[in-house]
Amino acid sequence: MTQDNKRPQDDWDDHQVFYSAADVGNYFVIPGSPAEAWEADNFLALHKDNLRVRVDYGPDDLVIAIMGSQISYRGLWLEQALILQELRPYFVGSAFDSNSTSNLKIIILSGYSASNYSVAVEAIVLNLGYPKGIVKHVALDEGVDSVLSMADLVIYGSFREEQSFPDILIRAMCFGKPIIAPDLLMIKKYVDDRVNGYLFPKENIKFLKQIMLQVVSKGKLSPLARNIASIGKQTAKNLMVLETVEGYALLLEHILKLPSEVAPSQSVKEIPSKLKAEWQWHLFKEMADFTYLNRTSRSYGFLDNVESQWNHTQRESSGAVTAPNETFLYSIWDEEKSVQMNNTRKRREEEELKDRTEQPRGTWEDVYKSAKRADRSKNDLHERDDGELERTGQPLCIYEPYFGEGTWPFLQRRSLYRGLGLSAKGRRPGADDVDAPSRLPLLSNTYYRDVLGDYGAFLAIANRIDRIHKNAWIGFQSWRAMARKENLSKTAENALLDDIQARRHGDALYFWVRMDMDSRNPLKQDFWSFCDAINAGSCKFAFSVAFKKMYGIKHNLSSLPPMPVDGDTWSIMHSWVLPTRSFLEFVMFSRMFVDALDAQFYDEHHQSGQCYLSLSKDKHCYSRVLELLVNVWAYHSARRMVYVNPNTGVMQEHHKLKSRRGQMWVKWFEANTLKSMDEDLAEESDSDHPKKRWLWPSTGEVFWQGLYEKERNLRNREKEKRRQQSKDKISRIRKRTRQKVIGKYVKPPPDEIENTNTTVAVR
Repeated sequence: MTQDNKRPQDDWDDHQVFYSAADVGNYFVIPGSPAEAWEADNFLALHKDNLRVRVDYGPDDLVIAIMGSQISYRGLWLEQALILQELRPYFVGSAFDSNSTSNLKIIILSGYSASNYSVAVEAIVLNLGYPKGIVKHVALDEGVDSVLSMADLVIYGSFREEQSFPDILIRAMCFGKPIIAPDLLMIKKYVDDRVNGYLFPKENIKFLKQIMLQVVSKGKLSPLARNIASIGKQTAKNLMVLETVEGYALLLEHILKLPSEVAPSQSVKEIPSKLKAEWQWHLFKEMADFTYLNRTSRSYGFLDNVESQWNHTQRESSGAVTAPNETFLYSIWDEEKSVQMNNTRKRREEEELKDRTEQPRGTWEDVYKSAKRADRSKNDLHERDDGELERTGQPLCIYEPYFGEGTWPFLQRRSLYRGLGLSAKGRRPGADDVDAPSRLPLLSNTYYRDVLGDYGAFLAIANRIDRIHKNAWIGFQSWRAMARKENLSKTAENALLDDIQARRHGDALYFWVRMDMDSRNPLKQDFWSFCDAINAGSCKFAFSVAFKKMYGIKHNLSSLPPMPVDGDTWSIMHSWVLPTRSFLEFVMFSRMFVDALDAQFYDEHHQSGQCYLSLSKDKHCYSRVLELLVNVWAYHSARRMVYVNPNTGVMQEHHKLKSRRGQMWVKWFEANTLKSMDEDLAEESDSDHPKKRWLWPSTGEVFWQGLYEKERNLRNREKEKRRQQSKDKISRIRKRTRQKVIGKYVKPPPDEIENTNTTVAVR
């Protein structure tokens, strides 16, 4: 196929045709695509010149294109021969006058350049008695679009039933050409006779003569045929929209396994009828400039023009290159291109078949030795990739928690970001992602993985953080932010890194997804009202109960930290950046809060799935409360809260410290208070070993100051035990009784070798 006609859709079209026609039972094929109409308009916009001049066709010639099926089969040449036989009277002077017969041309568009189909066409034309130069054969891989743009009339010359509407026939209709086709079931389904095309019975091909009398008048297309071609173009523009939409809806509904956080797609019956009637062409407005749609075609067209001008100049200056020689040279060049394409296709097939052939593997001992050798070399010569090296030298690393393959397209691939898989399955191949369940075994429990959601990622990273995170700052970005196009742009990333390195805002919380811009908050509600709105009206109650349990408050005073309305906004969707030390302090607070929430909801939620934070059964029960927890901690621990515009990188401090005076509960959230609470819980877990179900010890490292003394005493006892064992061994060696020597063998002198049996006892 030449470059001016090569399309990215061709490979998919070929697979679709072969799968649907050759094996209906094993493949699920979704027919239809707007690519045919879109690329037809693209081709016409890029090739505004008259292509007939290249093949010596005049503007008054009536060009008829006879197309075959894209699948080669026995009998295809016979069907096209029958059509040529029915068209023969128009070229020997019986149907038209003698002045118009010379203006009729036929192009057979079928077969491939590597086959000998052109030889069969020449034999058919010769036997039917066509004048020389009337019929020309063009292979499917040598210029389908060029032939269709030159043709005035298109005849589909394949009588074999199709599983889907022929793509090549759709393309002809998109070019605005009147079509004549046999009344196959799939064609008859979309083409109405004498409305948007012409149909003839495949059992009675002689009916084609009557259709030609209606289509052609005095060597030109009749007005009726032009009108039918215009209607056919509109039909082809939105052909098979219904089948395509319903096919993809069924695919999403029954085949694809999306993450649990993703809302299920609508069923086929719920899709509006407008979406099934036509393609959404308004989505293509941004690509309306045809100049940039096919750069390959444009560049090759430019090179062809330069080459033709250079040849013309050379011919005028030297006069050595004649027209016949030039034609001969171009035929050699076309043949060379065909050979190269065949070699490329054969090489690709050999590479695909290479892995399927049996290859000698040797004995099992050889396999084991090679595997061990590879492991040793891998451990000894471990080389870090570029992303790991860049993360080592940068001040910030942003983790992107994800679950399932459906979230992969919304994850970054740059060194500033690092994926964090919440499940051992569904990990990105070839990516340096963190395996969260291996760092926090609690996430291997599907119940807690769903309940915690992205919060499980915070706990997994904070657990012995120095083993994996070595940057001064740490951040998180939800894949949903990328899906909603609220992720940090390159400009915003640079602005954030510059601000962090310059420490303009000190120990601050940077966030870039705003609560007042969230689709769940159309009324611009305040913090606690928004939390109630997304948690079935029970957010404040659940938070108050958890806060009382966390701090051990017994009386009935209101224990809800104030989050005042001051005109600023809050962070949502787990997209923020903190200093690593502050992050560990926040996780220390959140571990105790999550444990208090779990004590409220576990029994009822684990048994029945009901949760009063949701109106229905919800396995992500209190994940929406945890989504807003970082704001409560940052506000009342006197951290600055800075909003970063994700597009421009402009920063604005919200809830300034001066306006917070008298409203912050600093004593409840300061580091010393949280650390003492954490040590008390760790001592209780380490010393008492409670038998009740308790979530807190499973959310991270259990550490308190008394562990130093326990470990030191254990080391001292082990050291004393080893010392005593050494003393006992030495004492046993000293007290061991030794037997005296009875005698020893003395070697006789050389002259007494014969008396070798004699021995001398020495006392």
